[in-house]
Amino acid sequence: QVQLVESGGGWVQPGGSLRLSCAPSQRMSDASVIAWYRAFPKKQREFVASASSRGTSDFADSVKQRATISRDVAKNTMYLQIDGVIPEDTAVYYCYARFNFEDYWGQGVQVTVSS
Repeated sequence: QVQLVESGGGWVQPGGSLRLSCAPSQRMSDASVIAWYRAFPKKQREFVASASSRGTSDFADSVKQRATISRDVAKNTMYLQIDGVIPEDTAVYYCYARFNFEDYWGQGVQVTVSS
């Protein structure tokens, strides 16, 4: 069983940047896919960004050109950064990783964008 532990989040001012981290209990380099999702109140999770071990990445239209997804193999950590945040980015953010065809999720962290 792989565990994903998230950190970061909290309160961010509009126009600022949010940076989230997610550390798996297994080697990050073994993940075929890493991704971030977010959930708004009373709504299902929606896709934010993903990156594959082949080097491809994808972003939701709502964060395209504002978001970066990355992984640091040496630190065994994956990251999501969103610049120029807006109140509509307020959500609970979840990291995701696929190891050996199994899906794993982080516990979720709250991000609130407000002045």
